[in-house]
Amino acid sequence: MPTHRSSSSRYQSSSSPSNASSPLRRAVAAGRRSVSASSSSSVSVAMPCDDRDSEQNSEGDSESLSAGEGSDFEDSLRRNGKKRAAKRPLKPTPAKLPKKRSRTVHAHGQKESEPPASDLFDAVKGAKSDMQSLVDEWLDSYKQDQDAAFLELVNFFIRSCGCKGTVTPEMFKKMSNSEIIRHLTEQFNEDSGDYPLTASGPSWKKFQGSFCEFVRTLVYQCQYSLLYDGFPMDNLISLLTGLSDSQVRAFRHTSTLAAMKLMTSLVRVALQLSLHKDNNQRQYEAERNKGPGQRAPERLESLLEKRRELQEHQEEIEGMMNALFRGVFVHRYRDVLPEIRAICIEEIGSWMQSYSTSFLTDSYLKYIGWTLHDKHRDVRLKCLKALQGLYGNQDLTARLELFTSRFKDRMVSMVMDREYDVAVEAVRLLILILKSMEGVLTDADCESIYPVVYASNRALASAAGEFLYWKLFYPECETRAVGGRERRRSPRAQRTFFYLLLSFFVESELHDHAAYLVDSLWDCAGPLLKDWESLTSLLLEKDQNLGDAQESTLVEILVSSVRQASEGHPPVGRATGRKGLTPKERKIQANDKVKLTEHLIPLLPQLLAKFSADAEKVAPLLQLLNYFDLNIYCTRRLEKHLELLLQQLQEVVVKHAEPAVLEAGAHALYLLCNPEFTFFSRVDFARSQLVDLLTDRFQQELEELLQSSFLDEDEVYSLAATLKRLSAFYNAHDLTRWELYEPCYQLLRKAVDTGEVPHQVTLPALTLVYFSILWTLTHISGSDASQSLSPQKQLLGLKGRMVAFCELCQSCLSDVDSEIQEQAFVLLSDLLLIFSPQMIVGGREFLRPLVFIPEATLQSELASFLMDHVFIQPGELSSGHSQEDHLQIEQLHQRRRLLAGFCKLLLYGVLEMDAASDVFKHYNKFYNDYGDIIKETLTRARQMDRSHCSRILLLSLTQLYTELLQEQGPQGLNELPAFIEMRDLARRFALSFGPQQLQNRDLVVMLHKEGIKFSLSELPPAGSSSQPPNLAFLELLSEFSPRLFHQDKQLLLSYLEKCLQRVSQAPGRPWGPVTTYCHSLSPGENTAEVSPQGYPRSKKRRVEGPSRRHREDVSASQEESLQPNSIPATPTLTSTAVKSGQPLGASEEMEEGGSSELAFPQGLYLLGNPRSRSLSPQHFQTPLNSSGSGLGKQLTRLSLMEEDEEEFEIQNDSSEEWQGSGKSSSSSEHRLDLLDSTELNIEALPHLHDMTT
Repeated sequence: MPTHRSSSSRYQSSSSPSNASSPLRRAVAAGRRSVSASSSSSVSVAMPCDDRDSEQNSEGDSESLSAGEGSDFEDSLRRNGKKRAAKRPLKPTPAKLPKKRSRTVHAHGQKESEPPASDLFDAVKGAKSDMQSLVDEWLDSYKQDQDAAFLELVNFFIRSCGCKGTVTPEMFKKMSNSEIIRHLTEQFNEDSGDYPLTASGPSWKKFQGSFCEFVRTLVYQCQYSLLYDGFPMDNLISLLTGLSDSQVRAFRHTSTLAAMKLMTSLVRVALQLSLHKDNNQRQYEAERNKGPGQRAPERLESLLEKRRELQEHQEEIEGMMNALFRGVFVHRYRDVLPEIRAICIEEIGSWMQSYSTSFLTDSYLKYIGWTLHDKHRDVRLKCLKALQGLYGNQDLTARLELFTSRFKDRMVSMVMDREYDVAVEAVRLLILILKSMEGVLTDADCESIYPVVYASNRALASAAGEFLYWKLFYPECETRAVGGRERRRSPRAQRTFFYLLLSFFVESELHDHAAYLVDSLWDCAGPLLKDWESLTSLLLEKDQNLGDAQESTLVEILVSSVRQASEGHPPVGRATGRKGLTPKERKIQANDKVKLTEHLIPLLPQLLAKFSADAEKVAPLLQLLNYFDLNIYCTRRLEKHLELLLQQLQEVVVKHAEPAVLEAGAHALYLLCNPEFTFFSRVDFARSQLVDLLTDRFQQELEELLQSSFLDEDEVYSLAATLKRLSAFYNAHDLTRWELYEPCYQLLRKAVDTGEVPHQVTLPALTLVYFSILWTLTHISGSDASQSLSPQKQLLGLKGRMVAFCELCQSCLSDVDSEIQEQAFVLLSDLLLIFSPQMIVGGREFLRPLVFIPEATLQSELASFLMDHVFIQPGELSSGHSQEDHLQIEQLHQRRRLLAGFCKLLLYGVLEMDAASDVFKHYNKFYNDYGDIIKETLTRARQMDRSHCSRILLLSLTQLYTELLQEQGPQGLNELPAFIEMRDLARRFALSFGPQQLQNRDLVVMLHKEGIKFSLSELPPAGSSSQPPNLAFLELLSEFSPRLFHQDKQLLLSYLEKCLQRVSQAPGRPWGPVTTYCHSLSPGENTAEVSPQGYPRSKKRRVEGPSRRHREDVSASQEESLQPNSIPATPTLTSTAVKSGQPLGASEEMEEGGSSELAFPQGLYLLGNPRSRSLSPQHFQTPLNSSGSGLGKQLTRLSLMEEDEEEFEIQNDSSEEWQGSGKSSSSSEHRLDLLDSTELNIEALPHLHDMTT
């Protein structure tokens, strides 16, 4: 221990406090200069006394140390200190300490004065000085005046809690710790709930780190002197124990942090003492084993004396640790504040790692095991981090067997935690268990982790991929170190890896896309996945004994690994959260791209030749060109391989008619047809040859069709396949010079006139004509076309073709084949949008002759088509036969695409905006399928014209009401289920106006007046007492009443009374709808009372604010009257894992229900879009009136919370709409559907490549 003694002697020779240049004084001066006068009253503030925490756990009531009972370990610690003082004969005994109530000793005749309470605090807060120098200076002052220095240390901790009160010498002399804490609690009346550990701002940013460093340094510098003195440490532990049991959150949080850091430092001191004892024992044994002539009795006596001293020190340290553990940790690890629980778990984990001999036992491990079930993510995260440190040490795993057997199921279930970061750490913990404890994880445990490799969160998927690698692949494929050097993996090991990967993907049947599996394994098995030589050799072998499914999977793995290496980002649906690649990663990406291109260019024609007949394998192989560095064809002189590729490409196109293969082939040829390449002429010639071949075949087959009255199936298939090939190439290449418009138009005209053309031929012909019009528009809108000699002639010719094609599509809308109808609708909506008045924007005034506005008949047919094909019930999808899930999803995707196209026409002014009522009236009924599209359309329509949009909402309701009235009649109308649905729709419309009542005041009043006019538009026969047929509409109108001001309600009541005077009504028998509507306008119905800022006060739900500053200003007695028990019961620790018996399809309901389980099947498999419903606190917080009675206001609000569950759910679903009434919706409100690539996009015209069907 010579080094430690020299370090302890450092503070003995340090300068006295009177030195003007001491570090403490310099730090204090700098801290005072950096902190303004206002910051002392606004930053270092804490929770008011009224808001102190009454959040103690009922389980610990019997064990907790109540500050009011004085059970703060004073007596026991004082007795321990006396015993320790009597046991140390080697050290000079300090002066006898007085009893605690009279501890003040006046050294050197000093008078009692107010201690410098802020010196240490300001120095630590400013962090301007070295902590060791700061502690050394405090130690010097302690030697001169123990009580004054200790009082300064006490006030430092009090100030660190955010309390501006100080402990005076008089209080220190006459009061116990519990009385001091009670006195400080009564004076803890700060204005804010923030305290130094939670305060924001640059001055508090590093406070917690400096605070913990001060505590650590204090123990380190005192480990050879004051640590065993009895007075300072015992009383400091007593103070921190009492503070940690306070009901004031600031006291409890800060003192717990200090106590746990003090405990950690004591653990390190105990560890050093243990090492010194072991060294002393070895020295003693060595000396004793010497011969009689060599043995030194003085040496043995010195070693024995040293051992006794070390033993005493260790017992004293263990006594302090025991006091801290029992007095603080045992009660605070289950505190209601998650930050406190997290501190306790983090520190006990460090104790177990650093001093495993004493702390790595089941009696301590149980606390971490129990807290694995904590309901807060940060606490669960700390548990997993602590366990990772333990399982990562091979020397400690043998002592974790009992803990592992007890809590293994919980650790495995945490892989499904709803918090992704917790789930990631759970998987990493299981990886450590897998490596260090063989056979602990069963096959069932592993099988519950395997599906996570397909999770949508990349961090979680990568962690699961690493687990999969270590479990399945590493034992078979990884090389072993030989002679300290790792040899290169053998080809056999590489093949074994791919065989295992194929087996896992095919046999598990967890997912249909290997790209996500490749991405999950990329970080841990990237070199194996980038072994394209082994992959291609497996595919090209003749006797590789692979099945068709395995070959298809191997091709997909090859394409996925090539894409990942070339692009450097995960597949669609996964995000890394990083902005870009580092320079090193970009360099690796460029090198990988060159390597894969050089390797695959010669092999791609061979692969295409081998699998040319298999469309499932050819399509992804053609996509490989997307990731090549095509310049290598020129720089490496590989033109001969290019010729082979073009030959195989032509053969594939002629052989196949599947859309995926044709699109991949057309796009591959498009990539090669870049004029900048030196081989462009060769590729262009090959393209011309291919198109000539297809065009000649089309002309021959078309002539046979036009002349013949009957075609057999082979001829129909051949013509349809040729048209599909031409359509796919017309999408990516300009085929205008082949003049395909006229023959295709003739074919469509015959199909419309006679109906003799099969629909297999009609569908690609429609697409061909559509692409022909778009390519012609591209030529005309170019810079050269606008300055040509006859631009007007070209414009008129294109306009004629477009109008003729629109007429054909309009005729196809009434075709008997639904595919033709939908294709015609999509192409027609796209053309109307492209040729809308928007096309002349941006300096293209010369295109004005092309602008086309559809006639009323066409608009009506488009709306009718939408009603017949989009807004249909699920039962109408098929005629009594159940359909597969993927087919239903594809159909829903197509219907969403149709609706999005129609909504674009509305918003761009192509169709009359009143037609939007046909869409809005289905908002509530089809909310699950089209709610996001209709909501976006409603928001954009309101931004364009708020008044007109309000009239459209009213029109939607009147149309629905009229339809129901015609079907059911006026009797009992308001009791029908359809009428109840209309009320829900009206409520959703009302919520869409948002909280801007002042802005919407005129609109809502206008809506009410128009609604009253409609309800009384048809009067009953003269002399009849029956109510008007439309009068029930007033009940729908009452849903908009909460949007009104009191003044407007009175005016509307007068207006309604005036209108009712014209209607004869039986005396004494008021009509029900009128009563309901008048009740909604009465002053008592203040469901949306307006605050001075113009925001409504909601009666649906009272949500407490995030901090105490948002609560009511309620007096202490009133608050206590509302809380019969100031100490609530211990919160239950809820499980956060998906139960094993939970069906996969129920994950969406679990997520919406607010449980902590991870929505696994849909959220992880990327198979759906669970719509999250969230209540925003800013929408539902009730603005408070500080001038009124707090209790009365609170009871009033409680009385306003009566509402049926159905209404609350409507508000829950529609709360997001409040944000979109006056400004553009944020992107976070859009519910993105991974299966719907045609979300409503208002900002740009559709690109011609996206118009294929």
